Amino acid sequence: MDTSFRYTTQFILDKSYYSECFDESVPSNPSKKVYAKAIIFIVIGTALLLTGANNYASWFIIGLGFLEGLSIKFKRPWWLLRQMWSKAAGNEVDLTIDELGITTKSLYVDTQVLWDEMDQIKETEQGFLITKARSQSYISKRYLDQPACEFIRNIQGSQQN
Repeated sequence: MDTSFRYTTQFILDKSYYSECFDESVPSNPSKKVYAKAIIFIVIGTALLLTGANNYASWFIIGLGFLEGLSIKFKRPWWLLRQMWSKAAGNEVDLTIDELGITTKSLYVDTQVLWDEMDQIKETEQGFLITKARSQSYISKRYLDQPACEFIRNIQGSQQN
């Protein structure tokens, strides 16, 4: 990058931040197709139960079907609970955006994602989704000022060209 830019801010990893991360980064799929795997487990388990092959295995497969359905139904609350139980929850994060990339530092995390390593930057309604290889990161606009958002948009535009 030939432009000199540096933006630094701090924020707390709290429930509202994690909620926004989930809502902006996980696509919602309201169709019933997402329950297909759960239904297949339940049907196969019930069929095995009716044949009398192995009652324990049959009930185990039916239980897997119900667990799969619950994991889909309660995906957001379960994800939020796991994040709030993590050791990173409640800690302050130092976020730095400069001409090299995006750096985040906290008590437990110290990462830097370089602009050249990013595969895609996608602007959402409330932030930016950054894709690198197989991982995805999210930056909320509520912690960024207008020049920082414009800088990321310019990087995004230069990556598309």
